[in-house]
Amino acid sequence: MTIVVAVVGDSISAGSPLWDPDPSARSAIAHPDERSQWQWWAAARDPRLEFRTHAAYGKRTDEIAAFVVDVVAAADVLVVQGGINDVAQRRSVEEAARNLAAMVEHGRRLGLHVALADVLPWPNGDERAARDIAHLNDLIRAVEGVTPLPFHDTLAPLDGWSDDGAHPSVEGHRHLGERAAPLLSEL
Repeated sequence: MTIVVAVVGDSISAGSPLWDPDPSARSAIAHPDERSQWQWWAAARDPRLEFRTHAAYGKRTDEIAAFVVDVVAAADVLVVQGGINDVAQRRSVEEAARNLAAMVEHGRRLGLHVALADVLPWPNGDERAARDIAHLNDLIRAVEGVTPLPFHDTLAPLDGWSDDGAHPSVEGHRHLGERAAPLLSEL
C-alpha cells in the first residue's frame, strides 16, 4: 500500500545544496545528488512512502503556506517543515509558529495526517539565532494533533551533519530520512 506524503518546506526539504525538486532550479546545481533530500532516504527505508514535495530555498513560513495546495491532492500525510528563514531574516518566531500551526490546521481540515518538523541547528548562526531556534522549537512542540519530526535533536549530537554550515550533508539527510520514515509509516 502506497502512502502519499505531501511535503512543504524550505531548502531543508528541497535538498539544498545538492538537490531541488524543481527541475529548473536543479539544472543550476553542478553535481545534483538526489540523496541530498531527506525524503529520498525515508523512501529508501520504507518504499511504501511516495513523496510530493514543494519546497524552495530561502522561503519563510508565510511563503511556504502557499505551497500546500500544490501537493495535497490525493495525499495521505502532510509534512510541514520551515522556520529557519524566519530566524535568519530576524522575523518574529511567534509569527512563524502561528504560520506553521495554520498549515497544520489546514492539513487537518483536509483530513490528512500531519507531521511537523522542528527547526535544525544552524552551525553558521549566532547566539541570537540559537535562542530563536530554541524558542521556535518550543512553540512547534506545543502544536497539538501532529506527529513531531524531531529534526533538531536528530542532528544536534552529530558531527559532520552539515557541509556548508546551513544545510544537511548527504549524511545529515540520511539521518533525517531514516528518523522520519518509521514515524510517517505509522500514520
